[in-house]
Amino acid sequence: MVYVKNFISAGIAFILVLALFIGCGDSKTPKIGSGSRETPSNPLIVDEKNKTVTFMARVNGKYFVEPTRHCAVFKDGSNGSKSIFTSMAGHAEFYDALKKIGGKSGDNMTMENKEKTSVSGDSLDITVTWDGAPKAYRLDEVVRDSNKKPMEMKFGGNIKMANDKNSGCLMCLDSCPVGIVSNSAYTYGAVEKRKEVAFTGNREVLPPDGTMVSITVKVK
Repeated sequence: MVYVKNFISAGIAFILVLALFIGCGDSKTPKIGSGSRETPSNPLIVDEKNKTVTFMARVNGKYFVEPTRHCAVFKDGSNGSKSIFTSMAGHAEFYDALKKIGGKSGDNMTMENKEKTSVSGDSLDITVTWDGAPKAYRLDEVVRDSNKKPMEMKFGGNIKMANDKNSGCLMCLDSCPVGIVSNSAYTYGAVEKRKEVAFTGNREVLPPDGTMVSITVKVK
């Protein structure tokens, strides 16, 4: 009888340990973002260990067909309706997050030199994913450059100008004196003024209009 009781006790203990192990395993299941999921009330996640910033945004299907120089803009900014991705996080929050993971901003752009100067600052890897996506896509897989030129996204900084203008611009597709991050492959005016290039969302890869996506930025 004692042997049976000990056997049962050992079995119960094993089940409890197994349940605890499985529960711990579930808590480490990778999620969109950097280990923690962005939500409307907490739309930006900083992962200091992996040196990433992830923010929640909504796909704007208008720019599957119309070109734009705006990649990601805060929904409440003055340019909030002009971007491929409408960010739920603000430009100042995004700037602070990039600084928190050690990003060095270039701060070389001004309103006077903008058409002759390429943005500087730390180079960035940017990926986009969403629920049901087969992988995290590089930015140049989800945004089309009509010239097929590789994007060179850099941490421009520009926080004073960004706050003054309050356009909400997190990421621009040509070098910009206002956007926190922008593309050094083109100088300001390349899209709208000089028509050197057209940028559109890649509808063959991106989910439908209105879908929430997670955009992750990492300093190279």
